[in-house]
Amino acid sequence: MSERDLQQERQAFRELLASSLVDAARALAAVHPADASEWLHDAPTDLRHLVFAELPAPLQAEVLQYADEVLTSQLVLRLDAVALGALIEELPSDDAADLLNGVDDRRAADALAQLPAAAADELRDLRAYASDTAGGVMATEFVAARLGQRVGDVVKELRQEDDAEPDLGVFVLDGDQRPVGYIPDRDLLTTRIHTPVEEVMVEPFVVQTNQDQEEVAQLIAKYGLDSVGVVDGAGLLVGVISAADAAEILEEEVDEDFSRLVGAGTERQQTRLPVLVRVRQRMPLMVLTVLGGLGSAKILAALGGGGGGNSAILRYLPLIIGLAGNVGIQSSTILVRGFATGEIERERERAVLAAEWAVGALIGLICGTLIWLVAGQLEGARSPGLGLAVGVAVAVAVAWAALLGGTIPLVCRRFGIDPAIVAGPFMVALSDISGSAIYLVVANQILGAAT
Repeated sequence: MSERDLQQERQAFRELLASSLVDAARALAAVHPADASEWLHDAPTDLRHLVFAELPAPLQAEVLQYADEVLTSQLVLRLDAVALGALIEELPSDDAADLLNGVDDRRAADALAQLPAAAADELRDLRAYASDTAGGVMATEFVAARLGQRVGDVVKELRQEDDAEPDLGVFVLDGDQRPVGYIPDRDLLTTRIHTPVEEVMVEPFVVQTNQDQEEVAQLIAKYGLDSVGVVDGAGLLVGVISAADAAEILEEEVDEDFSRLVGAGTERQQTRLPVLVRVRQRMPLMVLTVLGGLGSAKILAALGGGGGGNSAILRYLPLIIGLAGNVGIQSSTILVRGFATGEIERERERAVLAAEWAVGALIGLICGTLIWLVAGQLEGARSPGLGLAVGVAVAVAVAWAALLGGTIPLVCRRFGIDPAIVAGPFMVALSDISGSAIYLVVANQILGAAT
């Protein structure tokens, strides 16, 4: 399907949401699960779970493979126990355990009661592991070989095991179920079928169930492994972590670390979160910046910096540089990341820019009000009206910085320039200069009108 046809189908889906959820579900079933997940993310919040419930369980499972935690939680929030049980039966064991950990214990127990006893017990065991450990991310659907077995028999078992994840290779176990060897998929396909597994296997890589998931992912990446085995305290093989899982773990860790670095939320679909949620996530860093700026102003005042009257606003210049810079960097980072991951399509650019500006404007309003109240107390009768002047000027300058932080990456994208190269240093310099100028002009005007 071409991009143009896909956009037409997407528009048809939006129209169907208002008339027939069943037809909307059929439209979702006709496209790739990644597109279906994206369309559901953009659907009205009160309709997402309804149209999702109309999908068959196998397709629901495929859609959730591309959904983030927030969307997944919304989609399964109102599924009854029977529907939830059918869904988790279609998911890989690690994803099913994560899904069950996201619902309350009673619903999880009711859903598990819909499964065969062996599958339910397996998921209960997986839920016992912390989500950020090897045990929490391992899959239990795998085929293992036994010492003395021939390659042809192992290949036959792989073909018969429909639930096993692909591209894992095969671990060879001894009589006590401990891994003693490993055979990559390629070697299984290129070795004569009557060859004993002992002649083909190599030393296996194994990790403990309680080992940190990031360490495991780094191990797989470092040695270029297809998978690693996960063993319990007794050394028995209980699961396998694939290279695909490791890549996803590393991507999530990098995203979370980078988002924390700029003070944004750790959700992967940041541009699809409600404005108020984004404001709440970013405010802690902004409050710290405000407190630091007010502290700097107090020090400058004690040292005689900034003078009195209108020139006293210079004491708060470091505050606006830090605050506007942080807001601008957050906006540009969210957009640059959205471009890189394909999260922001061309048709969503204006909506994303408007939302980022709204986030910055609200942060500016909150911080400006806080500064007005605190600065007014700090200055007292020495500079009457300075707190209000600084607060309003900060709100205007921060809103401008948010607009600037969103606009520069968009302009770079339109002109075919890599936003990651230009948006950072250029945005910071332009934000500092223009934000400071706006702050000084607005604060002087308000302070002048008040005196």
